[in-house]
Amino acid sequence: MRTSTKSSRRGASTSAAEVTNISRDGFWLLLDGREVFLPFDDFPWFRSASVGSLLRVERPTSDHLYWPDLDVDLSVESIDHPEKFPLISRGSGPTTA
Repeated sequence: MRTSTKSSRRGASTSAAEVTNISRDGFWLLLDGREVFLPFDDFPWFRSASVGSLLRVERPTSDHLYWPDLDVDLSVESIDHPEKFPLISRGSGPTTA
């Protein structure tokens, strides 16, 4: 007797993210075969990052990017549609009264 088994897919496959270039104004990230630019003015927590920390990006899910050395999480949607995410962290510099 011949039996057939079906294997089910657990989630969609996720391609890796890769930093392809860094300039003084921001950096380029390769996502799903397209290159996107993340300006430091819009993503200020990357401005002072070392090159090594910036290059070490993980993609746990298709809409989640994570920089473990910087403890920064980003939604891919926040890169594609920054107008939907108007709040920008300004860091933890000194405060004045």
